[in-house]
Amino acid sequence: MNGRGDETVRYSAVEAEQEISPVRRVLNEVIEALAEKGYNPVNQLVGYLLSGDPTYITSHKNARNTIRRVERDEIIEELVRSYLGK
Repeated sequence: MNGRGDETVRYSAVEAEQEISPVRRVLNEVIEALAEKGYNPVNQLVGYLLSGDPTYITSHKNARNTIRRVERDEIIEELVRSYLGK
């Protein structure tokens, strides 16, 4: 900066998006618990998201209660956003 304050400061949205969303945090915890119990996390999450039946999610590490903290549509939105890279 030249001290005059007339230079444009750039803001990087990528840096701001690097924070993990609460939904992503929940998904990470649930995926870890499912994998630890030997389940395929993808299959179990798809079953849960399609049916709304929480028994698709293990109670190991309180994962079943953890996933109930977020709405299924919020999880789908997070997954689509992640897939599209946005």
